[in-house]
Amino acid sequence: MKKSNLWSLRLGFSGEQADEIEKLGLEKFLKRSYESKFDKELPAFLQDDPKTIEEQKKRSEIIRNLDKEEKRKILIEENFTTTKLKEWWVAKMQTEEFPLREKMVCFWHNHFVITSQKVKTNYWIYQHNMILRENAFGNFKELTKKILKSNSMVKYLDNVDNKKGKFNENLSRELLELFTIGIGNYTEDDIKNGARALAGLSLGDEQAVYRQNFEDNSDKTYFGKTGNWKDDDLVDIIFEQKNIPYLITRKILKWFIYDSPSEELVTYYGNYFRKVNFEIAPLLTKIFTEEYLKDNSGEKIKDPLVYISQLISELHLKEIYDQTRIVAFLRQQGMDLYSQTNVKGWDGGNSWLTSQLYLQRNNTADFLCKGGKLAKKTPDMMSDETQKPKEVVKIEYDSSGNNKTIIAELSNRLLFSVNDSMQKDMENLLKYDFDPKGPNSNFAVVRLFNYITKLPEYQLI
Repeated sequence: MKKSNLWSLRLGFSGEQADEIEKLGLEKFLKRSYESKFDKELPAFLQDDPKTIEEQKKRSEIIRNLDKEEKRKILIEENFTTTKLKEWWVAKMQTEEFPLREKMVCFWHNHFVITSQKVKTNYWIYQHNMILRENAFGNFKELTKKILKSNSMVKYLDNVDNKKGKFNENLSRELLELFTIGIGNYTEDDIKNGARALAGLSLGDEQAVYRQNFEDNSDKTYFGKTGNWKDDDLVDIIFEQKNIPYLITRKILKWFIYDSPSEELVTYYGNYFRKVNFEIAPLLTKIFTEEYLKDNSGEKIKDPLVYISQLISELHLKEIYDQTRIVAFLRQQGMDLYSQTNVKGWDGGNSWLTSQLYLQRNNTADFLCKGGKLAKKTPDMMSDETQKPKEVVKIEYDSSGNNKTIIAELSNRLLFSVNDSMQKDMENLLKYDFDPKGPNSNFAVVRLFNYITKLPEYQLI
């Protein structure tokens, strides 16, 4: 696979940034990605949703007095808004000029997991998404502090139930186990005292706030340090620990390049992360520029987002695609946004390519390559005159070449390796007498593309 195509997939969701990577060079491409602007305006579909605690209470009181049917209608409206939120985010992933930010938002979303089923309030879910977007390339420690005091996380990990004399350890435990330092690097006492420090941290208007009647203001010992610690204090102490850099560098390597990164790489990049004081952008630059020089294609299974985004891009369907269908495909593939099965997030790797999911991918490729209606409004697929599908899907290829040059062009763009058997099969699909300028040439090349999407090698980047 051509290196710029490979890294366009890794640093975004399709091959559309390949030319930019070649034109700018990787470092300048990364710099542009870090500096990319993003929309901070509240989406229209959230304008009327309750935002403050007072608005939440008023809405709850109104709902409490409604009959069963009216309550059901409100629940349907809330679920509709949740779906719109997912579609809004997918649209950003598909349309940003430098989609690395959205790729990082998705990474952080799977690190600092919350789910819509548990949080319920769509405005808080949106706030969570925006915290990740604004801090995607910032400082890991500061991001952790902001997430720790977000309404969404306080609600998701039950810190609303964490009160002096009746402690709930969920948030304290996951702060250590999944968000920062990892299993084996803390004690049960650290978890208990962390829960005491977080007691009373509950829902607020724009972020979580301590409730005086429920907080614990006694001294706690946390990683050997004693004091009346609160949320920010816990994070500061955690980030002084020896093993703090490695959990997150391992996850970044897994998200972008290797399903099974070596411990040597994890330690190497982790040590650098500590050296740059947990700044994310310098870490990403070091990882990407150094790994770019290596031959490491085929080390990672495409996640469903990359798979469907690449299909849409290659078939030139972006102008007519429907985000609702993409959200549904992600749900079918086990990558439903804001709906992970547990706080650990999506496992990734082999879990993306079970026999059932592989079959679903193949069926989706067939559907789209045959002109299936990805969009709500698509031209009639049949012509009265020819009774053949209209060419609503097109593959980009050099029509001045021949069958072998076109096969080489697609292979170079889509596959990290091609063996003799695959080459022979592709040549059988595009026979030696293939006319690249003929009236049915696009159909033939789409058929070749569809064959390629079925290959195990196509599932890898």
